Amino acid sequence: MAAMWKLCNVNQMMSRPRSWTLESHRMFSEKCEVKKFVVVMVRHGESEWNKKNLFCGWFDAMLTKKGKEEACAAGKAIKDAKLKFDVAHTSLLVRAHDTLKAVLTVSEQTGIPVCKSWRLNERHYGGLTGLNKAETAKKFGEEQVKIWRRSFDTPPPPMEKDHKYYECIAKDPRYKDIDPCDLPNTESLKLTIERTLPYWNEIIVPQIKEGKKLIIAAHGNSLRGIVKHLDGISDKDIMELNLPTGIPFVYELDECMKPLVSMKFLGDLETVKKAMETVANQGKAK
Repeated sequence: MAAMWKLCNVNQMMSRPRSWTLESHRMFSEKCEVKKFVVVMVRHGESEWNKKNLFCGWFDAMLTKKGKEEACAAGKAIKDAKLKFDVAHTSLLVRAHDTLKAVLTVSEQTGIPVCKSWRLNERHYGGLTGLNKAETAKKFGEEQVKIWRRSFDTPPPPMEKDHKYYECIAKDPRYKDIDPCDLPNTESLKLTIERTLPYWNEIIVPQIKEGKKLIIAAHGNSLRGIVKHLDGISDKDIMELNLPTGIPFVYELDECMKPLVSMKFLGDLETVKKAMETVANQGKAK
């Protein structure tokens, strides 16, 4: 009951009538109760290019054996938490698809609709695509690589037409119906957010407000963009956020889509901390 009182307006409490019956108290508490909407997010499991410590972006790297195990572990964590979903959302990249498939299989929820959009794709790393992060840090300096990887508004050099992976990305038939003006050849986190948030606001939020329970299986930067938006993280502080692969996290949102609970990981704190440190260390020279 005490928790319920905390949700009430103080002025309303002070002005309540003297004839305060148990029924009045119940009706007052129900009126003050805040609706809670739950959405679960998970970054895909370790990919082959994660393992090789390469800038991946829009390249369609597959999951490693470890990545598949992480995805299955994520599904088990979701099942153990008794989280049920009505709709799933993911990107157009296979590593996110395969993670979602494993999560839904292990949690016994394979029958739900799955929505796919390029707007949930990983950030496009432009000319860095395919380069080793540690070697790039050795060449350009760790601080520069950190800016390219984690800064808010500084994109890497663009991917030119003679780039090794230009054809397989720019000419991918999955993107044939997208306006060429919308297809990036490099992105900062700011630009990633600008193409991710319309999907969040126009597709995902209405489903949440309808009461649907959602899971989003996507990527480090598309999810960082959503997290930044939800938690109001500053452009500077977002540089320090590193999302681990394959560990689901939960948001509880109010009717205004403001967090009641932010980024609650379904895993022990030490495991989550080590996984975040591993992501952060990928951009350091060795």
